[in-house]
Amino acid sequence: MNFSNLNPIRSLQSKIYLSVSLKFWISHALALLWMLLSVYLSIPWIKDLGKLISIPAAVVVISGISYIPGYMNAFLVVSLLFDRQPPFKEEYPDTPVTIIIAAYNEEKGIYSTLRYIKNQDHKGDIHIIVVNNASKDRTVEEVNRAKEDLQLNVSIFNEEKPGKFHALNKGLQFVETEDVITLDADTIIHKSAVRYLMARMKSSPMDVVAIAGSVLVRNSRENIWTMIQEWDYFLGIASIKRLQGLYQGTLVAQGAFSVYKTKYIQEVGGWPDAIGEDIVLTWKLLEKKKRVFFEPLAVAFTDAPSSLIHFIRQRSRWARGMIEGLREIKPWQQPQIYTKYLTGINFVMPYLDISYTLFWIPGLVLSFFGHFWIVGPMTLFVLPLTFLSFGILYLYQKRMVFRPLNLRIRKNIIGFVLFILVYQMIMSPVSTYGYIQELFKVKRKWK
Repeated sequence: MNFSNLNPIRSLQSKIYLSVSLKFWISHALALLWMLLSVYLSIPWIKDLGKLISIPAAVVVISGISYIPGYMNAFLVVSLLFDRQPPFKEEYPDTPVTIIIAAYNEEKGIYSTLRYIKNQDHKGDIHIIVVNNASKDRTVEEVNRAKEDLQLNVSIFNEEKPGKFHALNKGLQFVETEDVITLDADTIIHKSAVRYLMARMKSSPMDVVAIAGSVLVRNSRENIWTMIQEWDYFLGIASIKRLQGLYQGTLVAQGAFSVYKTKYIQEVGGWPDAIGEDIVLTWKLLEKKKRVFFEPLAVAFTDAPSSLIHFIRQRSRWARGMIEGLREIKPWQQPQIYTKYLTGINFVMPYLDISYTLFWIPGLVLSFFGHFWIVGPMTLFVLPLTFLSFGILYLYQKRMVFRPLNLRIRKNIIGFVLFILVYQMIMSPVSTYGYIQELFKVKRKWK
């Protein structure tokens, strides 16, 4: 693939080699300059707000809604400009692989999931393990129907203990291949998805023990909620994955679609008892001086929550999973400076979400009445970087992912506008709700 046509930095990289370390520090330096410029320009804002709540309090508020988000966006933008996915050493490996599917009440979609596995162009054998996790519907019957209709190599096991980690660990006991893929039962995969995951694994250094696939939204036409989430997966989550992949520490090899080296999963005791089992597992692997990569061409499509209540449940689980990861493995315990930094960012996320919830949203309401104490012209200073980062990623996704896979980006202008303008106003309160749930140890639910 020719990446040089995306931006001038790629052309420069073709002539001058830049190490990952140098990219890391250059990105930080430019992000710091951006933040210092923001601080300088916002001095009048600090003074005006300080008259109401004191200067130190004003700095705390503005840092949470402007300085730190601006710094992080700048770091993301520069890093994305530097990112260059290395070529495959072997694009058509014939390595056998096992796919584990943990299934709880999945009769509506699991047949389709298995059908897409059947259509994979991977040359190696694919063994499928479906673990029925105390389903109360016809999940097992649907698996058996697919097994017979599609002539699939499927083994079915039952796990009565509720919890996705129990189901995955049950399936892990029966894995005989060197590599194992986890796939959600409501997720379908592009015909080359398994091949690209395995190609990236076989093309990576020996200390790379997991590859996260690229998960996008399948049901984006269902309603306004899924239309908005389509852009979150396509731009937001994908950009974070690329950033983390560049610095060799993808923080979540998500259970929805990722491949792992089986023996290393076994060495750390399998998937942990956590609501964010994939987060904690990935951090354990990173702690063992292993690396986790991201493969954007290994595309899967999942059903995003189609109602507000289900969206709140999902994203609050994700927020709780992040806190579980921080409790289990501290950032300073990570061996590489990149993963120390990337996991350390998560310490700041509750502060940012709480600041956005308690300061920015009320400040936005006040601004409609002419009171620009918190939200005003200066807060718009972050928007150019937001549009720049999303623009870079949009071009990357279109040219380097969708075009090679013969996929088409759906027109979803309404969803994009709402994603830019209102999505964070939903996400931050939901994440804050998840932090509160974890603080008070509210009962965990898989779905």
